[in-house]
Amino acid sequence: MRIRYVINNAYGTGGTIRTVFNQANALCGDHDIEIASVYRTAKAPALPLDPRVRLVSLTDLRDNGLPWTEAGAAPPRFWRKTRRLPNPLPHRRDHRYRRWDPQVDLRLIRYFRAQHDVVLVTTRPGLNLMSAWFAPRRLIRVGQDHMNFAGYGPRLQAAIRRAYPRLDAVTVLTRADYAAYREALGDSVRLVRIPNGTPARPDVPEIARGPIVAAAGRLTRQKGFDLLIEAFARVHERHPDWHLHIFGAGRWRQRLADQIERAGLRGVVRLRGLSRNLDAELAQASIFVLSSRKEGLPMVLLEAMGAGLPVVSFDCPTGPAEVVETGVNGVLVPAEDVAGLAGGVVRLIENSDERAEMGRAARATAAGYAMPVIAAQWENLFHDLKAGAGVAHTSGE
Repeated sequence: MRIRYVINNAYGTGGTIRTVFNQANALCGDHDIEIASVYRTAKAPALPLDPRVRLVSLTDLRDNGLPWTEAGAAPPRFWRKTRRLPNPLPHRRDHRYRRWDPQVDLRLIRYFRAQHDVVLVTTRPGLNLMSAWFAPRRLIRVGQDHMNFAGYGPRLQAAIRRAYPRLDAVTVLTRADYAAYREALGDSVRLVRIPNGTPARPDVPEIARGPIVAAAGRLTRQKGFDLLIEAFARVHERHPDWHLHIFGAGRWRQRLADQIERAGLRGVVRLRGLSRNLDAELAQASIFVLSSRKEGLPMVLLEAMGAGLPVVSFDCPTGPAEVVETGVNGVLVPAEDVAGLAGGVVRLIENSDERAEMGRAARATAAGYAMPVIAAQWENLFHDLKAGAGVAHTSGE
């Protein structure tokens, strides 16, 4: 089977990129897999990709419209001037595509139309809308949702309602989002819940876990690290020997660094940047915290649980409530409840036996999301679609 994934930027480290790479790596042994990246921000991908998976860039541009080069951005090109104009196409409601770049859109559409006898998998709302309206109907078109329907603005939700029935299938990550999409779309399109899958963990030496709370993700508002730093200031008052390590990069780095300084937490809360061996870092921590304001089904949460870490998480929409059970494998607190987040961390710090038991349970929970289990669900969906299953099929489990 020939499977073509289309992703906004395959050269970063976000959860969608990790998920798509994991799927491609798991399926490439039996299928012809290609990942098409609309934009490019580096010479090579930051995440591991099986050499049997082809990676192609539809443009040699960064998502700000400037050309990518090893030496840096070149002077603005003619086509970039069009980005000052309103985008007339349906995908404009996706925040990644508000700026119009006709050359980029044209290359994307040309890529769609050049495909024959493939399963075309698009991976965010803007790309799903483009596939729905412009990809040939001869293709099997699958739209993935990696966030959650309620997190999109009203105009994007309206565009989704109009366009997604044109697709052959839409996949979501959680039961909550399955229900939300079913309510929005009815039986107009095949809807399937397939959660994120975690790859086999590399061999990491067993070492003594230290007094470290770990968190990871893009340094943006969505991930809520400002709330986490505020919460950890309270933790630090009771347990000054514990430290918080935040892994990731993003435009909020300086803002978070300033917040750490103002809170007097220099040396206590560390912004560790991107890690190419997050498993080794997680092996040294004792607790993982997810402070996001919204999510899909966060990969890093599953990876931390697979590393045997108990979790303290906001019950944000959506995802954490699907896997975190208070008192079993972690502590789930109300969304954006800073005091509750601090209290959950303190609870695990002060109860080492409970922390260890929750860590073992977390590892068992994560096993249900192992990539072989999830890859089999993708295999079943693709083969079912290839066999011509009716789009009115509504089973999501």
